[in-house]
Amino acid sequence: MQLTAPAGRRTGIRDTDGMAVASFVLGLLGLLVLNVFLGPSAIVLASVALLRGTARRGRALLGLGLGIADLVVLAAFMQADGTVSWSF
Repeated sequence: MQLTAPAGRRTGIRDTDGMAVASFVLGLLGLLVLNVFLGPSAIVLASVALLRGTARRGRALLGLGLGIADLVVLAAFMQADGTVSWSF
């Protein structure tokens, strides 16, 4: 007796596609808020998705670029204020 249906498509590819989209969304949000947390998260998710061979390679590359941009924005704010961008 089989409790689950056999997978028609490898679920690993679907997971990497989700990671690529998540890295893009986190990188985009990181430009606005919490760039110290969301930038590195976007970089890690994009790197893992690219290493696992995602079908959404462009989205993962955008997530990687946005994650790096988040850290650049953070560094610029820290240089201008002498503090972290999200503190009051």
